[in-house]
Amino acid sequence: MKRRKFIASTLAASAIPLSYAAGDTGDSKDTAQKELYELRTYEIKFRGNQKLLKDYLKNALQPAMERLGVNHFMLFDELGSPEPKKIWVLISYPNPTIYLNAQNLNSNETYVKAASEYNNAPADQPIFSRYTSSLLLAFDGLPKMLDPIKDAGLFELRTYEGYNEDAVRRKIKMFNSEEIDLFHRVNLYPVFFGDMIAGPHRPSLVYMLNFKDMAERDANWKKFIDHPEWNAMKVKPEYANNLSNIRKTFLTPI
Repeated sequence: MKRRKFIASTLAASAIPLSYAAGDTGDSKDTAQKELYELRTYEIKFRGNQKLLKDYLKNALQPAMERLGVNHFMLFDELGSPEPKKIWVLISYPNPTIYLNAQNLNSNETYVKAASEYNNAPADQPIFSRYTSSLLLAFDGLPKMLDPIKDAGLFELRTYEGYNEDAVRRKIKMFNSEEIDLFHRVNLYPVFFGDMIAGPHRPSLVYMLNFKDMAERDANWKKFIDHPEWNAMKVKPEYANNLSNIRKTFLTPI
């Protein structure tokens, strides 16, 4: 109990420093107004029981998270037939306290009962190898996750890496000041924008867009790339050299 109180107080104290992550531009909103996002990737073992994992995520973990107060819980497959198979989970937490509480679900009898088949999977028949988890802090320009558009069938997850923290900070400022607004106007429908505060490929930012299909995605990206505001924006000196690598993953909802 003492250890849990210590962790809770430590995390609460860290809410102020979170506003000084790579995305801080000197005029950040109160961190308490911005969501935290957890992005999980489950790598399925060869011939692992995908159905059992999806049943657990949908019928045990998601309801437990929603009872705690998470705002969104979304499941995705990767587009196509990649190997190894991966299941992606996106969770939005209103505040750090709910994120912390979500790490101790086994004290909840309803969750334990719903998760029993998953927890009792034989040791010699593992479902997944491991799962990775990244923690993101929402941008000032979009402090809350948006619901997907109607009939969204394609989600594009993009990770922008910078050669140092200042490069990512300047790219986030570009999004907050100009780019997010243009995204909305050319129908690059955002789900979230987040500064990666824990996870791989740091320093980096991550965001997600959603579309009906790949044809709509390609057409709307072309509108953005050809837009005069983008072409004026991208050559501003304050935004120079703010990207060193881009990672793209296409996902479909489960």
